[in-house]
Amino acid sequence: MKTSTLKSNLKTIKADAVAILIYQDKKIFEEQISGLKKYFPNEIDHIIKFESFKGKPETTVFTYTEKKINSPRLILVGVGEQGKTTLETFRKASAIASNKAKSMKAKHLSIIFPKLPVGFNPTIEETAQSIGEGAILSQYKFDKYITSKKEDEVKLNELTVCTEDEAKYKSISKGVGIARIICDGVILARNLANAPASEIYPETLAQAAKESSEKYGFKCSIWNEKKIKQEGFGGLMGVSSGSTRPPRFIILEYNSDKKEYNPIVLVGKGITFDSGGISIKPSAKMSEMKMDMSGAAAVIGTIEATARLKLPVRLIGLIPATENMPSGSAMKPGDIITHYGGKTSEVDNTDAEGRLILADALAYARSYNPAAVIDLATLTGAVVVALGHHATAVLGNDEELISKIKSAGEKTYERVWQLPMFDEYEKQIKSDIADVKNIGSRGAGTITAAMFLKKFISNKNKKEYKWAHLDIAGTAIMDEGSPYIPKGGSGVGVRLLTELLRNWK
Repeated sequence: MKTSTLKSNLKTIKADAVAILIYQDKKIFEEQISGLKKYFPNEIDHIIKFESFKGKPETTVFTYTEKKINSPRLILVGVGEQGKTTLETFRKASAIASNKAKSMKAKHLSIIFPKLPVGFNPTIEETAQSIGEGAILSQYKFDKYITSKKEDEVKLNELTVCTEDEAKYKSISKGVGIARIICDGVILARNLANAPASEIYPETLAQAAKESSEKYGFKCSIWNEKKIKQEGFGGLMGVSSGSTRPPRFIILEYNSDKKEYNPIVLVGKGITFDSGGISIKPSAKMSEMKMDMSGAAAVIGTIEATARLKLPVRLIGLIPATENMPSGSAMKPGDIITHYGGKTSEVDNTDAEGRLILADALAYARSYNPAAVIDLATLTGAVVVALGHHATAVLGNDEELISKIKSAGEKTYERVWQLPMFDEYEKQIKSDIADVKNIGSRGAGTITAAMFLKKFISNKNKKEYKWAHLDIAGTAIMDEGSPYIPKGGSGVGVRLLTELLRNWK
């Protein structure tokens, strides 16, 4: 979608449709409607009366303008009460307006920048960014493999955010531009996750990362199977042993020459297809396991966005990539793995494979002397039971880091919910024959998975770096869509982490 900003008013805006965001508060609602009646006295009365439109959240009405303004269609979108307004209010309203415009076969939508409530904390730039995000992301569709596309299908492919206020124009323009860059990162992550495992496997995932790095000026190093084995990445080698496709370890570096910054390290789980291995999954919904590399996709999308925004941070991305397949050479329950750094794990269940490859990457992350390490992984089904598809679980060892992630989550509406890491959970992953076991008992599966990862963030002196773990199994793979998040791969993590990095201090 092409995006732009324009200094214009309702009368002169020229687009296929123009949208106005309407508040529910009675006095403000009447003022906004009164302003529209100057142009459409009869039409506005008609839709208010017969459509019972009152500005409630997620409601829309429209009218044809009959050449009374330059745009042929007028869409009113309810945003609710001013006192309850958030950035998500505008993000969702923009998405709803865009979807309504598309249903009317509009190719170009203009949204008039709203008058913000008194005391509204987010800035004009942040509000414009949220409007841009909602519109752009709402139009995403993974249709690469649909051959029966209608030639006459009309797509909404242009958004203009308009204002009459000269003083606001620059901030609005900047916000929309930032939205464009961040949404490109989200769309990249969605495309990688939604693509079939026959298209995205370790080698091609690495190639996608390399293409992004070459285009946007950050470094990409790719380890082959021989190098992975030489470095002692036993978890990655063990999980990959059942697949005919060799593993890859992807290292992305942004601002690598800025030695004055201790780097922030992002680690993404890159299981490009997860059959469960010998502990094979049920066939129902196994096709979704092409998206088990959503953490890796989010890391690539975030580093691309960070590089394009030229953020003053030093950022490292580490992605262990492999398939998890059953075969005569596959890793078996009861095997012992020696990870990077020398710690060992007992494989009790080969379908708890994500933590095995993350363990290598987390141990390796220490070599960068990181300011903080954040990993993202579609790690456990237990998190879906606990939190559904509306929140990501966050666990870690540093409350300040977790607090920053929470704040970024509230702002982007990629919300997180903290789960505990009490010492008592550790006994569930105690092994009699290795340093740790890769799966605990039935209860607290998300927590015990994080407890396993925690074993690999300390050095021989048991000193840990600052670390947070994001279990995105419920938020990365969506069973049903919403106004700007489609069914399938959501691209979760890109907006959250980019927001975190934009405010890193």
